[in-house]
Amino acid sequence: MIKKIFLLIFITMFLTGCSNNKKTEILTFWTLQMGDFSPYINKIIAEYEVKNPNIKIKWIDVPFSEGEKRTLAAVMTDCPPDLVNLNPDFSALLAQKGTLEEISEDKLKSFNSEILNALKYNGKIYSIPWYATSAITIYNKDLLKKAEINKLPETYEDIAKISSQIKSKTSAYSFIPTITENDTMIKILNKYGVSEVSEYDSEKSVKIFEMFKNLYMNNLIPPETITMTHREGLEQYMAGKTVFYQGGANFLNMIKENAPKIYQNTDVTSQIKGDIGQNDFSLMNFVIPIKAKHKTEALDFCLYLTNKENQLELAKMTNIISTDDEALKDKFYNDFSDLTSKARSISAKQINKINPQLKQKRNQKEINLVINSAVQSVLLNQGDTKEILKNSLKKLNY
Repeated sequence: MIKKIFLLIFITMFLTGCSNNKKTEILTFWTLQMGDFSPYINKIIAEYEVKNPNIKIKWIDVPFSEGEKRTLAAVMTDCPPDLVNLNPDFSALLAQKGTLEEISEDKLKSFNSEILNALKYNGKIYSIPWYATSAITIYNKDLLKKAEINKLPETYEDIAKISSQIKSKTSAYSFIPTITENDTMIKILNKYGVSEVSEYDSEKSVKIFEMFKNLYMNNLIPPETITMTHREGLEQYMAGKTVFYQGGANFLNMIKENAPKIYQNTDVTSQIKGDIGQNDFSLMNFVIPIKAKHKTEALDFCLYLTNKENQLELAKMTNIISTDDEALKDKFYNDFSDLTSKARSISAKQINKINPQLKQKRNQKEINLVINSAVQSVLLNQGDTKEILKNSLKKLNY
């Protein structure tokens, strides 16, 4: 009788998956400053753990300012986190160092192909997309009407051509390019097909620098352009001092709250492009360190976290752009019923033309600083543009 009871217990444990042979695996998962979305992430973790009873997710939210430093230190150890939230630039640097697990493209078929191509390093993928943003152009309809401009500019050349007319008829600037902020000038060059450091003194590059120099020298962009940030540019737009402003759809709420009269005269259109029609964008992704203990489980959890339903839920809380193709087809991204919805829909459609993307270099921060310094020298007319750019490349050993 006793033997029959033990046999019954054993069979029950085997069938229900409660055998002691199945040990619980602890999967460590890092995000970057997502604490405000704790209910959302904890819900997803709980759902996943129910579906995968042998997995427990240990979630750690890392301050954005510490993300790169802590990740670099962790991936060099023998026990790094299993899944880490990073930006593509730093992910690419880690891939160059050989510290990341390659992700099979077959596992990522649900994601937007343009985004996947942008993530490739040496033709391989080392990260999983999470969410994206892509700036749109916010503009003042009233000022545009006063300037007697009937066609919206599509390229930087277009906006340069109408800047004088806007200034003379409205006293406002057409736009504030904030071209010394972070990698703004490099992104503009990339929109014209200038994507290699060695091309930064090419004739096409010189022409682009000269275009901004002429605008600056003729007071068609403000003197503060050489130091102004996008936040300061937004303040100028809200003060009615500029016609166009490039930023995320989320800035519309700030305009609505802080400058309601300007908001009443605001509309949106696609971001300003170069001659290859490419849009720039920002992305957050996940990587799996090559030394992670639970790489298979980490990928499975990541694909659950980034599925269509979970991406859309996050998007509706934040206005970010999903990276899942099916999610991008949802009516949420095809709604032009109000200004915010229109901005979000335009932004989402821009994701379909984001290549060729600038590939990050190991010394990208140094490159950004040198190019920003060159921009200031060119705008301030401190020498021949071609020579300034040549000397900048010498500093970078190109």
